[in-house]
Amino acid sequence: MLAGRKKRRMAEPSNLNVSFEFFPPKSEKMQTQLWQAVERLAPLQPSFVSVTYGAGGSTRGRTHETVKRILRDTSLQVAAHLTCVDATKDDVNAVLEDYWQAGVRHIVALRGDPPDGVGAKYTQTENGYRNAADLATGARRLHDFEITVGCYPEKHPESPDFQLDIELLKQKIDGGARRAVTQFFYDNSVYFRFLEKARAAGISVPIVPGIMPVLNFASLQKMAQTCGTTIPQKLLRMFENLDNDTETRQMVAATLAAEQCLDLASQGINHFHFYTLNRAEMAFALCHMLGVRPEEKSAD
Repeated sequence: MLAGRKKRRMAEPSNLNVSFEFFPPKSEKMQTQLWQAVERLAPLQPSFVSVTYGAGGSTRGRTHETVKRILRDTSLQVAAHLTCVDATKDDVNAVLEDYWQAGVRHIVALRGDPPDGVGAKYTQTENGYRNAADLATGARRLHDFEITVGCYPEKHPESPDFQLDIELLKQKIDGGARRAVTQFFYDNSVYFRFLEKARAAGISVPIVPGIMPVLNFASLQKMAQTCGTTIPQKLLRMFENLDNDTETRQMVAATLAAEQCLDLASQGINHFHFYTLNRAEMAFALCHMLGVRPEEKSAD
């Protein structure tokens, strides 16, 4: 926590918003797991749920199917991720048009990773959108989409400096984005420093913390290295020697995630975006601790 930062009273549950991210399933077993997660979390009445889009559009078909099924079979508001990697403007606009006709009104506009993977040089596709800011502008020009964009509280791995990162975020907002969701982080002071820099740059839209509970520490370390997220020494110590102790690892993960969310809430944060990895248990428990719970049914 930043020195001297005063804690505020935690927001009332009625003023707290949550949203959940899912990814399109690759198999029948994973599809069952996804829909169990959707059914479990839907009663919490999230502001929206989002469905990811694979690198280079690799999950395009499965993303579309998942988005459309959520729209058809639930009352949830769904945000479809969309990237501009390896696609022309016409290609991307066709996807946007398809989504609009299907009833999708919310897009998560992202540049996306290079086709050759994270770390490879990104090159704009000929006749394609330049980046997420350009994509957001194009989507808003096509239809009145609600636009969410991503941001990196510890700087995008490809950015030469933090200031350019802030400038690019401002371009996304100027392009029509209504909110930004952060990459996951585990040190809340990192988030608040980023928030202060964004506000100082004139960015006034909500900057929603992205929360990813630690479900698999080894996988998390690889993911964190890829996206530039720092793993605090505290987490390293907490998960020492737990590789083969699933039960204890889950309890530690739940405790740490709860501490992080409750601390953010105590400092006035009123929207949390949970990266669920298509698992409902941890996100549901964290929402419960924040006071976000299913409405109780009245007795007949």
